[in-house]
Amino acid sequence: MSDNSKQENGNLDKEQLPFWKMFLSVFQASFGVQNKKNKERDFEKGSVKGFVAAALVFTVLFVMTLVIVVNLVLP
Repeated sequence: MSDNSKQENGNLDKEQLPFWKMFLSVFQASFGVQNKKNKERDFEKGSVKGFVAAALVFTVLFVMTLVIVVNLVLP
């Protein structure tokens, strides 16, 4: 039983990445400029749900930016 509590405390001690760092990692990775240190940090401290949410936000913002640029360029 003490082993379970140690594992639970170990999981609680594991610091989670804030959303803005996950979003920044998604942004960097999408353009291929993510470094190895950040990638390892993301795998250790990041959550899958957070990265999925950050990727969805990035995708929506990216598509909206493309639509705006195309509408400005084309008459």
